[in-house]
Amino acid sequence: MDEFDPAPAVDDAAEPRQQWLDETDTFGRVYDVVLGITSPTPAAEIAEIADCSANAATKHLTRLAEMGVVNADRESRPARFARNDGYLEWQEASRIARELSVAEIIDRVESLEAERDEYEERFGTTDPTEVSVFDHGDHDTIHERMAAVSEWQGLIRDLRLYELARQLAQNDGHLIPA
Repeated sequence: MDEFDPAPAVDDAAEPRQQWLDETDTFGRVYDVVLGITSPTPAAEIAEIADCSANAATKHLTRLAEMGVVNADRESRPARFARNDGYLEWQEASRIARELSVAEIIDRVESLEAERDEYEERFGTTDPTEVSVFDHGDHDTIHERMAAVSEWQGLIRDLRLYELARQLAQNDGHLIPA
C-alpha cells in the first residue's frame, strides 16, 4: 500500500459494537441490553443482542431481578424481563443527591412546583393525561398542546426525582418511611 492509497473502508456502525463485545463481560452486556429495552422481552432475545447464550442471559437476568434492576414476568411463556424504571429513577435521584446541596435541591423543587402549578392553571387539571390535545382544529394548536403536555409530564418526573433526591440528601442516603 502506498502513501496515496485511500484508507481502507471501515464499517463505523460495527466498530463500537465490536468494541463493546470485546471489552464487556457477559453480565455487563446483559445489563446494558436490559437497560435499553422498553418492553418485556424474552431472555433469548436479550441473549441475541448481548451475544451470549439464552442460559447465560437467564442467569444474569435472574440476578438483576434479585437486585431490583429488572422486573421478571415468569408467568408468561417464555419468561419476559423488563427494566425497572424505578431503579433508574433511584439511580438518577442518588446522583442528584450526591452532586447538589440540600439547599440547591430544595430551590429546584420549588422552581419545578411553580412550573407545575402554571401547567395546572393553564389546563385546569392536576393530571396531564386528562388534557385532550385534539379538541382544537388547527394543526399548530394541536402541536403546541402536545408539546406542552409532554413538557408537563417531564416536569412531573423531574419533580419526583428531585423530591426523592432531597429525601436522600437530608437523610444521608436513606429514605425515612412515612
